[in-house]
Amino acid sequence: MVQQLDGPTEVTNFISDLNVKYEKVHKAFEDNFWATKMNLQGCSSEALARSKTDYDSFLADPTNLKAVSEKLRRPDLSPEQRKVLGVLERTFKCYITEDPAAGSLKEKLNEAEAKLAAARNTMQLGYSDPESGVFTAASSVQLRNLMRVAEAEGARRSAYEGLRSIGPFVSESFLGIIKDRNKLAKLLGFEDYYDYKVTAAEGFGKSRLFAILDDLEAKTRPIMEAARQRLAAEKGPAALEPHNMSQALAGDTTKATDPYFPFEDAVDVWGRTFAGLGIQYRGSVMTLDLCDRQGKYSNGFCHWPQPAWRRSDGSWVPAHANFTSLATPDQLGSGKTALETLLHEGGHAAHFANVDQHSPFFSQERAPTSVAYAENQSMFLDSLAGDGAWLGRYAVSRQGEVMPWSVVQQMLQDTHPYEVFTVRAMLAVPYFEKALYEMPEDQLTPEALQALADEIETKVQGGLSPRPLLSVPHILADESSCYYHGYVLAEMSVHQTRDHFLEKYGHIVDNPQVGKDLTSVYWEPGNGAMFLDLVQQLTGKPLLADAWVAKLQLPTDQLLAKQKQDYETAVKAGPK
Repeated sequence: MVQQLDGPTEVTNFISDLNVKYEKVHKAFEDNFWATKMNLQGCSSEALARSKTDYDSFLADPTNLKAVSEKLRRPDLSPEQRKVLGVLERTFKCYITEDPAAGSLKEKLNEAEAKLAAARNTMQLGYSDPESGVFTAASSVQLRNLMRVAEAEGARRSAYEGLRSIGPFVSESFLGIIKDRNKLAKLLGFEDYYDYKVTAAEGFGKSRLFAILDDLEAKTRPIMEAARQRLAAEKGPAALEPHNMSQALAGDTTKATDPYFPFEDAVDVWGRTFAGLGIQYRGSVMTLDLCDRQGKYSNGFCHWPQPAWRRSDGSWVPAHANFTSLATPDQLGSGKTALETLLHEGGHAAHFANVDQHSPFFSQERAPTSVAYAENQSMFLDSLAGDGAWLGRYAVSRQGEVMPWSVVQQMLQDTHPYEVFTVRAMLAVPYFEKALYEMPEDQLTPEALQALADEIETKVQGGLSPRPLLSVPHILADESSCYYHGYVLAEMSVHQTRDHFLEKYGHIVDNPQVGKDLTSVYWEPGNGAMFLDLVQQLTGKPLLADAWVAKLQLPTDQLLAKQKQDYETAVKAGPK
């Protein structure tokens, strides 16, 4: 645990002053971000743009970087002061724009992105009944869920067409943003916007990133091709159509598992799951907005208007986290969706609640915080919901009945052979954004944008995707654009981390040692350590695709044998 900040008082005061100034602009932006994304009464896209500009201006102020660099040249710094100043310097370097044109361009982008977000949030999205033609308003989350559970193919097709309508709606405005993002990146000396974003967040460039992704893509392509052939053989060629695929993969399983994920129990199960792992929130305040509604942002997320950090006198500042899910309580599968979102976003909240350093710069989620580092924590924790060891203790119906092994077995049999589809869907987003920002500006048209999305879906996923690329909300917003590769790297790390814990301790669920190790190795350093270094520190190995690929290649009968053993042990132990 970090305590008092030692070293020359003048330097400590300088650090404390910057910390307070940063907190002020950070909180102002995050308060507006939450209000607009949740579509709260009185929210303003103009206020969001102004607070984002103020935030960016503080981070891009060259006098801040100059002052930090001067302090770093002092020979009398304590090791802790040098560490804090190093993170401040690395942060400011991510945002400094020496060319005045770059600053103006950033302000223009903030305004354009805020307007596009407001338009997208209020878009009239939904589906038409295939028989009556009556239009029903529905969010993108509800449309994707409808594609999973609707019996009528016409209803599924209409839901898919609703999702595809997002692309044409956002294209015109988005094209201007793409062009300006690339102009900004080139002014800053980068190849393009993707290269700029990944370098700032991960500390390495686009070429290294895609060398890692290309390896995973090559190793999983034959698994994907075999899985598509298997699905067509089992369910018929029509199952490969984008509007049918989700239902073919999950329709029956969703109905069978739904009774064991009561929506009203989701928050309690999340709390007990994390308590069993020994995870602490260290005095955090959390604001949750769990249910879907019109005008609300169409993706779960977790942000921090108040980052956790330790003041120079050693006193602790707990985090305040805002996180949201998109549950529809009366819809089939909503309980499981809500719980998985709570485990994921609550995992983010746990991670950032435990960053213990002498500055809020360590515990904010933007560059230089690695996307993969942030997502690794939440994805590791939401992975528990698929384990027999977890299902045997936590998947309990309203009547107190544990999910039977027959249902667990069916779920694994239905999903394991097709898990590769998730991998490929994740890969499609960074490959799409890479191609998007590499496209010559004079070729950027709404038609070319849609054609590129379809081309990447077909190339990477084997056919058009149930989740059209232009419906993925991450690509529109500055803070989440060129971000999705982080989910891929994080999932690689999740499997490597799981293998490590299983080898070291024999089990993960309800093992408080797991929470202790996550806190001390992964969480406490914040962005003061590099993601790849932390993975190697915990697991003893460099980050590789091997553990993930091995899981995908594991024969289903071997997976079932191990999961059944874990499930039976959990049931015998009883509910937690």
